[in-house]
Amino acid sequence: MHETERHRVILSAAQSRPVVTVAELCEVTGSSEATIRRDIASLDEQGKLRRVRGGAEALNPPSQRGLIGRPYSVNETINIAQKHAIARLAAEMCSDGEPIIINGGTTTFQMVHHLTDKRISVFTNSFSIAEFLIHHSRNSVVIPGGTIYREQNVILSPFGGVVASHFYAKRMFIGCQGIGPHGLMEADPMVVQSELALIDQAEELVVLADSSKFSGRSSLILCGLERISAVVTDSGIRDEDRQMLETAGVRLLVADMTTQVNRPASVA
Repeated sequence: MHETERHRVILSAAQSRPVVTVAELCEVTGSSEATIRRDIASLDEQGKLRRVRGGAEALNPPSQRGLIGRPYSVNETINIAQKHAIARLAAEMCSDGEPIIINGGTTTFQMVHHLTDKRISVFTNSFSIAEFLIHHSRNSVVIPGGTIYREQNVILSPFGGVVASHFYAKRMFIGCQGIGPHGLMEADPMVVQSELALIDQAEELVVLADSSKFSGRSSLILCGLERISAVVTDSGIRDEDRQMLETAGVRLLVADMTTQVNRPASVA
């Protein structure tokens, strides 16, 4: 990750809790401890945060707790071509008349460009996904109630919700912080709590994860591999990761990176 992107992630994380630790920042940026300590020192000198023992804190912490993890604006610049191809293949799994859940994320968002001609019911906690489908498709769109987290561009509620608990979905499409032998990983407890409620409403769980996510790690497990029906990824997936999914009985779909993406600007 480039220094500018790391600094944005660090500043965002510092706003998410009283003190963000070096270990937590290493986890969300994929950087070494030495690199993170240099970044914190630099940001402290610039007067953008306060360096404390073992981590950093915001100069003016907000009243609302934020989420741990990279901001949406940073994630959407990473592995763009892979995300486009993965989303295109995932959208091909959707058939007219089927209710689906699309969880908020930069990879799942790319699905919307391929859903404009379909007639499906979409439950999503993403403002971006909901707004696009409302303006560029005739799909039915349902959003939950909860708190808006601007940096991640999602709506989350620790209490679930009446709408979410009664929405049945054929499939749920979801991204992740990382994926490994223990299952799907996320960085924030609020995200885990909210996504667990949605996972229970879907028959099939489809994970959209570019090949770099197989190297991603976090301390929070969202669900085990046995709950996942399919993983859609790119051709960069390693042989050992293919074997891991095969052993767990997870269907693997590898997106074709050579296919040109055509995105409709609008639907009449």
